[in-house]
Amino acid sequence: MKRKPNRVTSHVVAKLAGVSQPTVSRAFTPSASIAKDKRDRVLAAAKQLNYLPNSIASSLSKAHSNIVAVIVGDMNNPFYAESLEIFINRLQATGRQVLVFSVADGRDCDDVLMRALRYHVDGVVVTSAHLSSDLVSLSQGVGIPITLFNRSTADHALNAVLCNSITGSEILAQTMYDAGARRYLIVRGDPQGSTSRNRVKGFRDKLESLAVLPDAIEEIDGDSSYSGAFDTISERFADDGIQRPDAIFAVNDIMAMGCADALRDVFKLRIPEDVMLAGFDGIRPGQLAAYQLTTIRQPIEEMVEKTLELLDQTSMSDDDDETDQITQTDHLLAGTFVPGKTVPSTNI
Repeated sequence: MKRKPNRVTSHVVAKLAGVSQPTVSRAFTPSASIAKDKRDRVLAAAKQLNYLPNSIASSLSKAHSNIVAVIVGDMNNPFYAESLEIFINRLQATGRQVLVFSVADGRDCDDVLMRALRYHVDGVVVTSAHLSSDLVSLSQGVGIPITLFNRSTADHALNAVLCNSITGSEILAQTMYDAGARRYLIVRGDPQGSTSRNRVKGFRDKLESLAVLPDAIEEIDGDSSYSGAFDTISERFADDGIQRPDAIFAVNDIMAMGCADALRDVFKLRIPEDVMLAGFDGIRPGQLAAYQLTTIRQPIEEMVEKTLELLDQTSMSDDDDETDQITQTDHLLAGTFVPGKTVPSTNI
């Protein structure tokens, strides 16, 4: 078996180029101060020796690795893919890299978080998963901040950035009520997730304030997925003994799309003429001509910017031993109502 060649080190490149080892490091660092002739000599030596800098090894001698771990939910949901794209663009624009982990909705991410911490990351963004208090304490003990994206914890132990789900869901409930709906079906997501709970609460509370009776509001589980919503709507509407709702609120757009396809393809129902439908998130596929969902668009760009701002603030406070000055809290950002075509037009 052919042996792999030994990896060339920066010290070997420095010797060939006739410079110091720190000069080699500066040659591969964007915007670093280094004379052009020295950079050219380093790059020529590196090319001759087939040398590439090792960012991971370099980070071990510094206070920061310039790596941020992002733990995302089910990538079959376009919301997470869209969010991840923006995280990557924003972080790379500031010279940082992204280490991505995926955890299905409703699953604990302790194992994944433990793996992320082993990479000496500068911080962790959790977009969809449950963290144990022990792991949160561990990360804080080693000085690695965690910020939640699109969810929060009951004890507010971590900074969280999320769309105001309650207010957004209230807008959708009012819109459907104004359009004439009187019987409602809510398709829930992750039963343990704060996002689903808040959206259900906002929708229910608004309807009850409009004097809609509790027995006119039904809830079923949609597994936070397209297939889960498709199957649960197919089962629910197949029962002719149960009165059909006037309106369906799916707590995310990917489930609303599953609902739409089940209603039209399986039961040949028209949307919104036979059944109104609304989602939440404002994902791009939900606005395609086949769906044009009535929904709330989450301000993803603004949410990402705020998440990274909080992550940096917490990291700097840890460096200065001033952690107590950073208050762990939920940061709520307003969503945007998207009228779409799955609820009859209103004045909102």
